[in-house]
Amino acid sequence: MDPVDRVLAAADARADSRALFGGSALALQGQAAASGIDGDQLDLEERQALRRVGGLSTELADVTEVEYRQLRLENVVLIGIYAQGGLEDAENSLRELAALSETAGAVVLDGLLQRRTHPDPSTFLGKGKAQELRDAVAALGADTVVADTELAPSQRRALEDVVGVKVIDRTAVILDIFSQHAKSREGKAQVELAQLEYLLPRLRGWGESMSRQAGGQVGSGVGMGSRGPGETKIELDRRRIHTRMSRLRKQIKGFAPGREANRANRSRHAVPSVAIAGYTNAGKSSLLNRITRAGALVENALFATLDTAVRRTETADGRSYTLVDTVGFVRNLPHELVEAFRSTLEEVERADVIIHVLDASHPDPASQLATVRDVIGELGARDIPEILVFNKSDLVGDDDVLALRGLEPEAVFVSARTGAGIDELLARISDLIPRPDIRVELLVPYEHGEVIAALHERGTVVSTSYEETGTRIVALVMPEQAGSLRDYQVVPA
Repeated sequence: MDPVDRVLAAADARADSRALFGGSALALQGQAAASGIDGDQLDLEERQALRRVGGLSTELADVTEVEYRQLRLENVVLIGIYAQGGLEDAENSLRELAALSETAGAVVLDGLLQRRTHPDPSTFLGKGKAQELRDAVAALGADTVVADTELAPSQRRALEDVVGVKVIDRTAVILDIFSQHAKSREGKAQVELAQLEYLLPRLRGWGESMSRQAGGQVGSGVGMGSRGPGETKIELDRRRIHTRMSRLRKQIKGFAPGREANRANRSRHAVPSVAIAGYTNAGKSSLLNRITRAGALVENALFATLDTAVRRTETADGRSYTLVDTVGFVRNLPHELVEAFRSTLEEVERADVIIHVLDASHPDPASQLATVRDVIGELGARDIPEILVFNKSDLVGDDDVLALRGLEPEAVFVSARTGAGIDELLARISDLIPRPDIRVELLVPYEHGEVIAALHERGTVVSTSYEETGTRIVALVMPEQAGSLRDYQVVPA
């Protein structure tokens, strides 16, 4: 049986995440045992083997449909590494990468993990395992390999040279999803900037790309000859990217005054802000729609929401506030995206309350919780009151709910689909958003009825009476609102 047949036979026999590329590892183990070197190395096979992660394949069973999809989709194999004791976390991460790849429009053929303490500085997996990966890619008919980490440019090039197909990393997949889903001008500019920052150190030149362009006027056939060595094609590309990045930064900076004006308007009218933050695909937009009937895009895909949506609603006692739907987080979120989308994440920084949404049905909610709280901490928003919400509670059983209660005893369990738990969440929001606490007594002329309406909308009216010159009203208001009411205040006798 040749090495490829042995790979596929092992995969069929051990679909429950056992060793995939066992041939060479078994041979090494046998040699060591026969010679007595290093004693009994019972875990040598496991230490050196790549593992198949079950349940990742999204290839269709209908061959005709597969062939149709292959015309427009990439067929990918996922790879990753894990240290001792980190197999479960690595499998969850690889399944998340499979969901990311699907969202980007790929067909996942297989997922492979290798146990090793550190990535190989040259080919990520090591030379021998990279060659075995090449055989598996050829057997599966894959045209792309996706690594579950951010590869150094040299690692990507070296692995491509061995495997013979395109190699990308987790960051490239996320950037591709963002480029597909961004709709607003600001969102598109932010994504393009992040893509260029990622691309710049990864430019690769071949043949004519490395040759010099003519300097001076020689390119147009004028002059005696070159006025200098000119630029290589790759240097020209780098310069153009730098120029484009500079323009994009200015463009994104130009959007800031509009955002500030909107926030200032909400602040001037004393409207509290509640930001919905959380892991991608946790159901944030569904929750926004359930509370406000906003009609925001909802899709069972990662990063369906990239552009901030702001909707206005009110508490049961009539106090207005805004709900802000923000971009979701993901583990190992590329640094370029954190920086590029900082303007979007400002809504989290400046919120009065954060609704932190988690997927109750996810196999590892604790890691999602830690990931989002790390990003919230980076934004400097750790001190903002937080309501932890386990969404999709209709998909979990009572035992799972008890386990999640142990993780976060104060969490609210809701289902945006069925509406369960929404009333409890609204009550918690009502308790946490700022309440009007400055008492004012006003005499408002009858022709200024808009002032009375604003008090009813954004304050708490204590008493109302009518006099010859206007409406006498006692109310509780926010500090921002009190300053605009000075002209109507009743001066004590």
